[in-house]
Amino acid sequence: MRLEDFDNDEDRVIQDRLKQKTWNDVKSNDSWAIFKIMSEFVNGYDAMSRIGPCVTIFGSARIKPEDHYYLLAEKIAFKISKAGYGVITGGGPGIMEAGNKGAHLGGGTSVGLNIELPFEQHFNPYIDRDKNLNFDYFFVRKVMFVKYSQGFVVMPGGFGTMDELFEAITLIQTKKIARFPIILVGTTFWSGLIDWIKAVLVEREHTISPEDLNLFKLVDTEDEVVDVLDKFYKKYDLSPNF
Repeated sequence: MRLEDFDNDEDRVIQDRLKQKTWNDVKSNDSWAIFKIMSEFVNGYDAMSRIGPCVTIFGSARIKPEDHYYLLAEKIAFKISKAGYGVITGGGPGIMEAGNKGAHLGGGTSVGLNIELPFEQHFNPYIDRDKNLNFDYFFVRKVMFVKYSQGFVVMPGGFGTMDELFEAITLIQTKKIARFPIILVGTTFWSGLIDWIKAVLVEREHTISPEDLNLFKLVDTEDEVVDVLDKFYKKYDLSPNF
C-alpha cells in the first residue's frame, strides 16, 4: 500500500518506516543521526556539568495543579532546595512543573530536561532560563538524569516514570553506576506494585534477590524525602554523581 492509502498518521508513520530502503539510504541516515546524537550529548554535558548537586523529581505530566500529588511535589522540591540541592525535572507540565515551581520558590537551582513529543510535553515557566535543555532522543536525556542526579524522587506517573525508575534500579543493581537514593512517594500509589514485586519476582519466580528491595525507599511526606537524602549522604563528602 502507498502512504496516501492510509487514513491516519500513525499508520503512515509505520508504513514509511517499514518501506524498503537502499543500503546507501541506511548508511547516510545513520551517519547523520550519529552527529545529532553526539551534539545532544556534548550540549547536555556542557550545560549540566555546572549545575551542582541536584535531585531529580519524576512524575506524570497529566496531574493538575489542584491535585494532591502536584502540591506534594511542590513542597518536596521546596524542601529539597532549602536543604541545598538543586532540582531537575523533565521540564514539562504536571509533576514536573510542580518540581520546578517548588525549587524556584525555594531559591534553588531549577533544571528542565525537555523532550520533543507529539502531545503532553511543553516546558513550564519555573525553569531557570539558562537551564532549560531540549532533547530529541530519550536515551540521551536519560543519561543526563542519571549522570547528574544525587537522588531520584519518583512521584505517581505513567510509562515514562516507570521507565526512569526501573532503569535507575537496574543500573544500580548491576553496579554500572554508584548507588544513590531512589525514593518512591505515595504509599497508596506504589504499594500494589511493590507487593507484586515481592510476591512474584522475589518469592515465586526468584528473578530478583530479596536484597534488591533495599534499592528504594517508600515515603509519603516531604520531610521523609529530605530525611532519606540526608541519612544517605551524611557519611559521604557529597559530590556530583560522575
